[in-house]
Amino acid sequence: MTSSRIVVVGGGAGGLELATRLGRKLGKRKRAEIVLVDRSTTHIWKPLLHEVATGALDSRLDEISYQGHASANGYRFQHGTLCDIDREQRRLSLEPVLDEDGEVILPSRTLDYDTLVLSLGSVSNDFGTPGVAEHCHFLDSPEQAEAFRRDMLNTFLRYSNPERRSHGRLTVGIVGAGATGVELAAELYDASKILHSYGFTSMDSDHLEVHLIEAAPAILPALPERIARAVHAELEKLGVKIHVDTRVTEVDGGGFTTADGVQLPTDLGVWAAGIKAPVILSELGLSTERNHRVKVKQTLQSVDDEHIFAFGDCASCPQPDGTSVPPRAQAAHQQAGCLYRNLVATLENKPLKPFVYHDRGSLISLAHFEAIGSLMRGASARSLFIEGHLAKFFYSSLYRMHQRAIHGSFKTGVTMLVDGLYHFIRPRMKLH
Repeated sequence: MTSSRIVVVGGGAGGLELATRLGRKLGKRKRAEIVLVDRSTTHIWKPLLHEVATGALDSRLDEISYQGHASANGYRFQHGTLCDIDREQRRLSLEPVLDEDGEVILPSRTLDYDTLVLSLGSVSNDFGTPGVAEHCHFLDSPEQAEAFRRDMLNTFLRYSNPERRSHGRLTVGIVGAGATGVELAAELYDASKILHSYGFTSMDSDHLEVHLIEAAPAILPALPERIARAVHAELEKLGVKIHVDTRVTEVDGGGFTTADGVQLPTDLGVWAAGIKAPVILSELGLSTERNHRVKVKQTLQSVDDEHIFAFGDCASCPQPDGTSVPPRAQAAHQQAGCLYRNLVATLENKPLKPFVYHDRGSLISLAHFEAIGSLMRGASARSLFIEGHLAKFFYSSLYRMHQRAIHGSFKTGVTMLVDGLYHFIRPRMKLH
């Protein structure tokens, strides 16, 4: 009989990696019961969602079943959405799970915990801009990415008939020039070429116009200036219309309106600007920031409750220099490792170690056209600028590192082999 139950809420990149490592170390050895809770039944690495949105990646081939993965790695999976926490009783509540018709599949439930880990990630922040929710696509989940892909394919088909075109080109507006917006812009041009080559549409990339809109003075504001400049130049070569220092104040069925009163007509709109943690985190009685990120100590413990931890995009973790850990995939990966060691230490009555973030660099992939980034040179913190095939190699290795963390080296190697075979036997993009 196990002596402790650790519940991880959120099966994103960090949450799944943490549950996997705890399951293998503690769950299989009956030292603790590990439970992973997620509102979805499958996992896909979030940085790949822009590829799912354009059909460059078939989510059915890369998604992981939580239930099957849990069985193989020593933890339990609970399907549900967090709605409340009773900190005194150490008990969390889950909303009922409904089917597409609104019928209850699983009733509301409660789940006791000894240690609770919140890893709910983040979603795009529309900042209350009128019309965004009604007229823009978001790319925060596989379901949203698939919805954009279907809409994109239908729009390309409509534009194959010149009589149905509302204006000269098929126009896509993307608000937010962070990594998601930038990479999506490039993927759209790649998708248009592939769709034309397959005969799916009579349109080619010359009939596509992508507007990338950013409120900051430059694209990729969180990344080094040299990378931003290089990516800016590559996007302009593709034909992307870049609007910096431009704030969108309203969205309607016809497109975007900027603070300067400029109208940007669009056929498809995507909102990828800003991030915030799920609102539920500010409703649990824990201290949070305005964007709902949970305030934690450097040990990743909530400032209010030593039995509750939070990490990844949903947590605000201080650093010795007075900054906070940035909401990046590499940060969640590093925090998962630190938290794993701290939770094991807790069971062994050892002190917890503070988390210190180490920037390993930044990489941006512009579909098959180009990859650009920088790698940090160890403790010197000097960056090495890379591009081309070398940058593409390191970019793809990020996903392989994630796969290795949740599958192990052997299965990841087999997966790489299978992916290589699929490259030859399947279409370059999902067309249905």
